[in-house]
Amino acid sequence: MEPLVSSSCPITLKFVDVGYRVKFQSRTGAKSDIGGVWNRRNDGRVVEERTVLNGVTGMVSPGEILAVLGPSGSGKSTLLNILAGRLQGNHTGNVLANGQTFNKSVSRRTGFVTQDDILYSHLTVKETLVFCSLLRLPMSLTTKEKTRVAESVIAELGLTKCENTIIGNSFIRGVSGGERKRVSIGHEILVNPSLLVLDEPTSGLDSTAAHRLVSTLGALARKGKTIISSMHQPSSRVYQMFDSVLLLSEGNCLYFGKGSAAMDYFASVEFSPSFPMNPADFMLDLANGIGQVDSQCEGDQKPNVKQSLISSYSNVLAPRVKAAIEADTAARERPVKGMKRQDGKRRSRNNSSIGWFSQFVILLHRGLKERRHEAFSSLRVFQVIAAAILAGAMWWRSDIGDVHDRLGLLFFISIFWGVFPAFNSVFTFPQERPHFTKERASGMYTLSSYYLARLVGDLPMELILPTAFGIVCYWMAGLKPDTVSFLLTMIILLGYVLVAQGLGLALGAAIMDAKQASTVVTVTMLVFLLTGGFYVNKVPEWMQWLKYTSYTFYCYKLLIIVQYGEKQANQLMGCSHHHGRRSGDGCGMVEEDMGTVVSVAALLVMFVGYRLLAYVALGRIKV
Repeated sequence: MEPLVSSSCPITLKFVDVGYRVKFQSRTGAKSDIGGVWNRRNDGRVVEERTVLNGVTGMVSPGEILAVLGPSGSGKSTLLNILAGRLQGNHTGNVLANGQTFNKSVSRRTGFVTQDDILYSHLTVKETLVFCSLLRLPMSLTTKEKTRVAESVIAELGLTKCENTIIGNSFIRGVSGGERKRVSIGHEILVNPSLLVLDEPTSGLDSTAAHRLVSTLGALARKGKTIISSMHQPSSRVYQMFDSVLLLSEGNCLYFGKGSAAMDYFASVEFSPSFPMNPADFMLDLANGIGQVDSQCEGDQKPNVKQSLISSYSNVLAPRVKAAIEADTAARERPVKGMKRQDGKRRSRNNSSIGWFSQFVILLHRGLKERRHEAFSSLRVFQVIAAAILAGAMWWRSDIGDVHDRLGLLFFISIFWGVFPAFNSVFTFPQERPHFTKERASGMYTLSSYYLARLVGDLPMELILPTAFGIVCYWMAGLKPDTVSFLLTMIILLGYVLVAQGLGLALGAAIMDAKQASTVVTVTMLVFLLTGGFYVNKVPEWMQWLKYTSYTFYCYKLLIIVQYGEKQANQLMGCSHHHGRRSGDGCGMVEEDMGTVVSVAALLVMFVGYRLLAYVALGRIKV
């Protein structure tokens, strides 16, 4: 079958003298890394600049797999982020694609697979890839054609047997680790990229699963794709599948060249294993400063081995690598220009992004499928229904004349539905941040389409449970028994839930740390609770402004108005501990100026304001 997504121009990637340094502060003057440069500031802090990558050079052509090897902390992930265009302008040296500087055109033809699989756990394999296909493939293709592309990728990656299995996570059983990683790769190859960059794709996989995965990468390379992948410790049969190998140690290059020639090179500089072993294991030992695996003084070897290998590479291998890159550049110069023009025509003809409304509809559909399990989990349903039944039983058929008890019920409703939605929604954006940043970096959708789809998708799921709570609790407790009062109470409750949810969204988006955001929500709700008009009879004048920021205060006021009328509500606010006194005798919180219109207007302002704050906070996230 002919591919529905036209093949992109093959990419030859070259990187010359790539360097990267980071700055950080510490209170001590001890350097944390060899080669770090530090300076003491006037405030006693030490600003340290550490070298993460130091003049790394190499090249990879279409049809080849370049493996980046090295121990943890050697700079592999940083190098891959640079080569994938994720750290543009923050590094030294040159990264060239077909002889041209890395630009947006090349970025659109680059697939980047992170080390952690960022997938939605409740979607099936097929749903995951179909939604990705609908969002990423050009609008010139129909929905059926995009679905066919996703199905062909499923077949190509050997995922047919598990296509209807959910992805799962550490708490939900789903596909295996190898299948999950292939789904992540499928995310990127849906758009038929010319360059595919993978950060430790075999991490956590056994030897057999790792071999199958790298075999899949080999099949993609044979189709003309350029593959770059970091590996921590590949098996010997996986190592044999690499065309080129780049070995890093503390940001320095120890070897670049054909994988089959690595052992001969190290032997030529007087480093060879004392017995036959996996080349990858031996190279990892060298990168860790261990020259002989049977040595009894490995700790003393480290500086000498590393410095010797760095010196040998700089004097022997680096000049050859740079000469080969220059020769290849001269040989490819004319073909590259021709391919660039051809690719530009193809891109302008086929790769138009889908429209805003299409993005919104697809994201809304995906969000409903993904979050329905969480929104209506058995635990959450039990929590709400149990609270409704318990409240209904505690206030069973309460008498309208027992003002104190009824005020207690109304304030309980205000507290429960002020806290519950806020605490649930505060985790929304911190938990979705990895998905959001990854998909936005790939250009899958706009911020506005994502945000509006999220808000609209939350409406049915956020409002069904409070509706059930209101129906059970209202009639069990025997509140004002007429339809109009019931409907008004439900409208107030549902609107209040949306305001509370908005507060959680705003705090979560602004802080983007689940623990810190939940702490801030706790303190905020404590303020709202104390200033809600039930507990405190006389609030100090210098603190009275706090109650006007409390949505609990406005909700509680409106619920009282529905049951007792506006005039009596003004007298009752703050008199809950006076056991039924309905006038201002001794009650200090008479709020005659806070009527229905003002309370409704305040909640509407909060409803809009919190969501605008959340949108602005999301827009500040770098992708």
